[in-house]
Amino acid sequence: MSSVEEFRAEIRDWLRSQLSRELAELKGRGGPGREHEVFAERLAWERHMAAHGWTCVGWPTEYGGRGASIEEQIAFHEEYALADAPARVNHIGEQLLGPTLIAYGTEEQKARFLPPIVAVEELWCQGYSEPDAGSDLAGVRTRAELDGDTWRVNGQKIWTSLAHESQWCFVVARTDPGSHRHAGLSYLLVPMDQPGVEVRPIVQLTGTSEFNEVFFDDARTDAAHVVGEVGDGWRVAMATLGFERGVSTLGQQVGFARELQALVGLAGRTGALADPLLQDRFVRAWTGLEVMRAHARRTDVSPSVAKNHWARWHRDLGELAMDVRGAASLLAASGPYELDDWQRLFLFARADTIYAGSDEIQRNIIAERVLGLPKEAKA
Repeated sequence: MSSVEEFRAEIRDWLRSQLSRELAELKGRGGPGREHEVFAERLAWERHMAAHGWTCVGWPTEYGGRGASIEEQIAFHEEYALADAPARVNHIGEQLLGPTLIAYGTEEQKARFLPPIVAVEELWCQGYSEPDAGSDLAGVRTRAELDGDTWRVNGQKIWTSLAHESQWCFVVARTDPGSHRHAGLSYLLVPMDQPGVEVRPIVQLTGTSEFNEVFFDDARTDAAHVVGEVGDGWRVAMATLGFERGVSTLGQQVGFARELQALVGLAGRTGALADPLLQDRFVRAWTGLEVMRAHARRTDVSPSVAKNHWARWHRDLGELAMDVRGAASLLAASGPYELDDWQRLFLFARADTIYAGSDEIQRNIIAERVLGLPKEAKA
């Protein structure tokens, strides 16, 4: 048995033993559009994982990880999804900020912030998008001014996932008042629990509120809490986005495959599968999923290509689910607004093509940076 197979068997056996009996009720809970579900219990579960060495498995061992290879990380995420384990609450800290700090942070920053991420003692959110600068990160207006030994932060962020549960936020802010676009941005680590930070939940189409608006009004953070050089925030922020679209998406695809299989079963039971047009869409969905898997295992595929593909695939699956269900899809399961899984999938998947860089932005990146086409004309 190879080391990867041994690693896969180890995590599979551990998950099977832990997600039984009293913890079995956590299986399948949480996830996009359902982050409100048993949050405290999922947080406790993830701390239980940390205690047994199953968080941050891909991090180097000197920073608290297991130093797992890419193949072992893929095995971990696949087995976690196959076990129907609860959705992770520490994803942003573990998969986004942690690798960014390992690559760009100072030794003092690593010593301060990495151990609480490994132990799931501090949760993080991402302060990128703004009301007038959603996918156009270079257009951010949030500003930070160095005031003695602290940064003073003012501005607004939006669509901030789990900001209401987080203790820290990594914020892209303009630190050079005279700068334009990509220049003059810095990547700051800002504590959320302070008078200058206000979090307002955004009620989504699903009726839940995992996204938030975050307002900074003379919020403070230490002068040393800038990652990379002052004014070099664009490069650091782009690195974070690269980590966001890493191997953890393999587990996401296991969930997609489970959704597709369940929808095929529903179509078979209702007779919808006899419709040749729906048959064709199911074949396209299966083919798209196979392409997605192939992309995720290649290192030479642009993250923008992968993100653009899975986002549109998942959105289309939600639309297919509504067509399979027919007129019944228009009625809430119960009052006043209780949605079933297919309705929630359809509504929340509309956001897939927007967050983490909209489809339009991803296509521009593919055209300009991958294909070398001329840049889009600016008004």
